[in-house]
Amino acid sequence: MKQGVVDFITLGCSKNLVDAERVMRQLEAAGWTCVHDPEEPKGEVCVINTCGFIGDAKEESINMILQMAERKKKGKLRKLIVMGCLSERYRAELEAEMPEVDKYYGKFDFLELTKELRVESLELREVKSCKYYERKLTTPKHYAYMKISEGCNRMCSYCAIPLITGRHTSRPMEEILDEVRWLVKQGVKEINVIAQDLSSYGLDLVKGQRDKVQSTNKHLLPELVDRMAQIEGVEWIRLHYAYPTDFPEGLLDVMAKHKNVCKYLDIALQHCTDHMLGLMRRHITRAEQDALIHKIRERVPGICIRTTLLVGHPGETEEDFEELKTWVKEMRFERMGCFAYSDEEGTYANKHYKDDIPQEVKERRVEELMAIQQGISGELMQRLVGTVQRVVIDREEGEYLIGRTQFDSPEVDCEVLIKDNGQGTMDNGQVGEFCEVKITKAEEFDLYGEIER
Repeated sequence: MKQGVVDFITLGCSKNLVDAERVMRQLEAAGWTCVHDPEEPKGEVCVINTCGFIGDAKEESINMILQMAERKKKGKLRKLIVMGCLSERYRAELEAEMPEVDKYYGKFDFLELTKELRVESLELREVKSCKYYERKLTTPKHYAYMKISEGCNRMCSYCAIPLITGRHTSRPMEEILDEVRWLVKQGVKEINVIAQDLSSYGLDLVKGQRDKVQSTNKHLLPELVDRMAQIEGVEWIRLHYAYPTDFPEGLLDVMAKHKNVCKYLDIALQHCTDHMLGLMRRHITRAEQDALIHKIRERVPGICIRTTLLVGHPGETEEDFEELKTWVKEMRFERMGCFAYSDEEGTYANKHYKDDIPQEVKERRVEELMAIQQGISGELMQRLVGTVQRVVIDREEGEYLIGRTQFDSPEVDCEVLIKDNGQGTMDNGQVGEFCEVKITKAEEFDLYGEIER
C-alpha cells in the first residue's frame, strides 16, 4: 500500500461526487494525496462514498464495503472509512454488521473525517488553508457540478431522499457565486447545476426576510441563474432536477434571455394519470403538468426537456400504464429515463401501500416505455442532420472526438462523434474546447458530425 495516499470511491449521483470533491480538497490541503475511483486501489486509506437511494444502489454500496474490508483483512489497506447516504440512513446497523470499517460518517458530518486524517498527516506536510467552496475536481477540467441546495420537502410516496438528506436547505446565493468564480479560474467552462429540488431553491432564504433579497417573488432560482450567466468565462449553464409543482416560471425568461444558459431542463414528472399522481403524492394534476410542459416549450423555443418516469408503483393498473404510454407518445420528450418502483422502508408507500406488482411486470413496463422513447429519440435526432451545432469536446476515443451539444448532460445523454474528414479538421476541436459541428448522421441516441472550418 502507498503511504500518504487516500483512495476515494464514489457511488451514486453527482451530488455525492461534489461531497467527495470537497473532502479530497481538504485532505490534500493537509498533505494527503487523493486518488478518485482508482482502477486498482493502492492507498493506505480508502473512503467509500455510498448511495442509499434504492435497492440496487444499496446493494452496490454494501458490496463495495465488503470488497474493501477484504483488502483490509489481507493487510492491503490500513484504514477503511464509509460516508454518504447509506451510512446516514443505516449507520447503527452498519456499525453492528460491518465492524471492519474504522469509521462511519453520514451526509452532514463527513467533513469531520478530514479532521481525523489531518491529525495523521501533520508529519507529512504543513496544513494549508483552503476556501469553503474549493474542491478537487474529478470531472474533465472543462465542466463541473454545482450543488446549490441539499434535502427535499416534497415527501413523494416512493422516495427515500427526505429520509436521508432531511429538509430542503438552500446555499446562500453569494456563496454559490463565489464558487462559480473559483471554478472558472480553474478552467471550468460548463456549470451543471444540481439539487434534489431546484424548484425550491431560495424559498427558505426568502422566508421572513423578503426585504433583504433582490427577487420580487419568493423564488430566487431565476435571479441566481441570471447572475451566474453574467460571470465572465461561463460558457454553459445546465439545470438538473426541477420539480413541476411550484415551478419558478421566471426561470424561463432567464433561459430565453441568456445564450449561455442551455436550453435544457431536467424535470422529473414520474407519471401522467391523476390516479397515479395522487398515489405518488406529487401535488399536481395531469392538466397542470401538461400545461407547464406546454408553457416551457412555448417560452423557451427549442428547449430540450429531460424527464424521468416511474412504473410499477403500488396501485398502477394496466389502464394507468396504457395511458402513460399514450402520453409519452404525445409529449415526445427529447430525453427520457424510466425506472421500476423500489419499495424503500420508511417511505409513505412502504408504510401505507402493498408492493404487489410483480417484478417481471415492472421490468416489462420499463422496457415498453423505453422502446417507445427510443423511436421518438430517433425521429427527433434525425431532424438535426444537416444543422450546425455548437459542441463541447469531452474526450478522444479511438478515431473519434466525443462531444456534446447544449441539449446533452455529461454521462447520461446523447453524444456527438466527430471523425477526421481527412482535411485536418480535428485539430480545431481539442478536448475542453467548443466548436461548430455540422451533423451528418443520426442514430437513436448518438449524432455524427464534422467540424466546420
